[in-house]
Amino acid sequence: MSGFIGDWHALVILMIAGVFPNQIWRMLGLWLGSGIDEGSELLVWVRAVATAVLAGVIAQILVQPPGALASVPGWLRYTALAAGCAAFFMTRRSIFVGVICGEAVMLAGKWWLG
Repeated sequence: MSGFIGDWHALVILMIAGVFPNQIWRMLGLWLGSGIDEGSELLVWVRAVATAVLAGVIAQILVQPPGALASVPGWLRYTALAAGCAAFFMTRRSIFVGVICGEAVMLAGKWWLG
């Protein structure tokens, strides 16, 4: 069993230092956010900021790809962006579907190129 998961002490430290503190804030946010109207100006602003951050990350990855992504040709990165945008608009503006489609096109293209 230890050969499969590695050192169990590291996993315990990861759970204590990383997962548990994060879950506390998630539950607190769920509890505090349950009374907020989805159409309120605050949530519209938060959604707009989250979308802008996602767009900024995507632009950074396209223009200056980090690490192993730098080995992916530019045309493939832009094709994945176009496929993700098309999926986004065809599924009534679902960010999740757009991101998954873009990633699938990128992975399939990289696999095809070798």
